[in-house]
Amino acid sequence: MTASLDEIAYKLCANGKGLLAADESSSTIKRRFDAIGVESTFDNRRDYREMLFRSDEAMRDYISGVILYDETIRQNAKDGTPLVKLIEAAGSIPGIKVDLGARPQPGASGETITEGLDGLGERFKEYYELGARFAKWRAVIDIGTHIPSYTSIIANAQALARYAALAQAANIVPIVEPEVLMDGDHDIDRCYEVTEWVLKEVFQQLFYARIRLEGMVLKPNMVVPGKKSPKQVSVQEVAEKTIRCLKNCVPSAVPGIAFLSGGQSDEEATAHLDAMVRTGGYPWPMTFSYGRALQAAPQKAWAGKPENVAAGQAAFTHRARMNYLAALGQWSAEIEQKKAA
Repeated sequence: MTASLDEIAYKLCANGKGLLAADESSSTIKRRFDAIGVESTFDNRRDYREMLFRSDEAMRDYISGVILYDETIRQNAKDGTPLVKLIEAAGSIPGIKVDLGARPQPGASGETITEGLDGLGERFKEYYELGARFAKWRAVIDIGTHIPSYTSIIANAQALARYAALAQAANIVPIVEPEVLMDGDHDIDRCYEVTEWVLKEVFQQLFYARIRLEGMVLKPNMVVPGKKSPKQVSVQEVAEKTIRCLKNCVPSAVPGIAFLSGGQSDEEATAHLDAMVRTGGYPWPMTFSYGRALQAAPQKAWAGKPENVAAGQAAFTHRARMNYLAALGQWSAEIEQKKAA
């Protein structure tokens, strides 16, 4: 079992390929469809995701795995083929989001705890039968006046560890995602301080839960200033501080780090990843696990119209290729400007 976990975890982050986070909840994808004037129906959601999964070059060459939502892992394409089979046919690995979202945390005003542990062992058995070979659980840590608190950090770290233990017991690779949000007006040093605290607590709890580090993937935020901070910084400073923070917190046994984009623009997320890879001096493969930063362009190009499928696929392939190049340290602003063929 452990060999299989290790193999899948490594494959998810190896050779420049990265993850497509297509695990938007029903409410999230509705907001994104509203922005492009598309009604969020069962068929429209299926058609949109089928368009992505049938983007042959992107899926074959740049995407190692796809994080799915509960609805999507059960859906069939228009021709009756399970969407999971489209992902597998491209050589990519199907995965599943298993948390049920963040809720207000009692005793920690203004903070949240991620729910979904009840019955998770049984859900994992079903998801494995449906084809999932890895999973994702997101903990949300906000920065603000007097937060985060130790109460919130320890509760979320323990939940991540319990989830990871249940995943590995089901022979499913856990993606562990402790996200320090980039909302707010904090500077990059405050983000560094909180991210370091969170990661150290998470790995302590993973140790207590006896998680096999070789059979997991870390999905962290980058160390960036808050969106409202008057002190914005260079791409290189983000790269250097993120790597320093990770080196101080993440054991070298972890087989890969797949960054979330966390609200950055498409090009920002790509540029930061490329700069980190070029900086070097770290022991793990580093790649991307992007949702909006991979999908905003194809959503806009598609706009819910069948005649725009090719344009949507071209936009997705372009974004996937840019991030693949970044994960290899081969991206440049000049290459970015070249449109997908």
